[in-house]
Amino acid sequence: MSTEEQSTASDLPQPSASNLAQAGASDLPQGDVRLLQSRTAQELLGSTELARVAYVAKDATPRVFPMLFHWTGEELVLCTFAGAAKIHAIRARPDIAVTIDAPTTPPRVLLLRGRATVDEVDGIVPEYRQAHLRYAGPEQGEANVAAVDNPGVRMARIGLRPTWVGVLDFVARLPGGVSAEEFDRRGS
Repeated sequence: MSTEEQSTASDLPQPSASNLAQAGASDLPQGDVRLLQSRTAQELLGSTELARVAYVAKDATPRVFPMLFHWTGEELVLCTFAGAAKIHAIRARPDIAVTIDAPTTPPRVLLLRGRATVDEVDGIVPEYRQAHLRYAGPEQGEANVAAVDNPGVRMARIGLRPTWVGVLDFVARLPGGVSAEEFDRRGS
């Protein structure tokens, strides 16, 4: 995939109230998993923006870690190598939060919460390969995977089926569920 074909924040369509209305999401409350079907959510789930994963570490302090991801249509899949500290932390406290956001003006944000599952896998997790192909394109993605696909490699597949979904586009969906008029009056 060439640089022009990769979906980045700069080339994603800009949000509009009609985008959300077309997706039937403008009247859904924050937290409703049907927001995953909104145009903003679908664009971010198909983008090459990083997922920022929030979890509680072994020492009970919060962590946020940027990761490549793959969306299966039902589950956000994050992959890491066996032995990573986050594996043990997420198993111990599986409730995680994820944000995927585009640094556009106005910003577009997808917020996810839920209980993660962690499965250890011998070899390369299929979604790891799929994520690398999407982020780097076919040639570089395969090269990235080949560089770590060694005998005995073990990975962990972290899966999140969202139970809470939030979407912000700062046009039709604003923080706190306020209207555009209320948002414009803030600080007045």
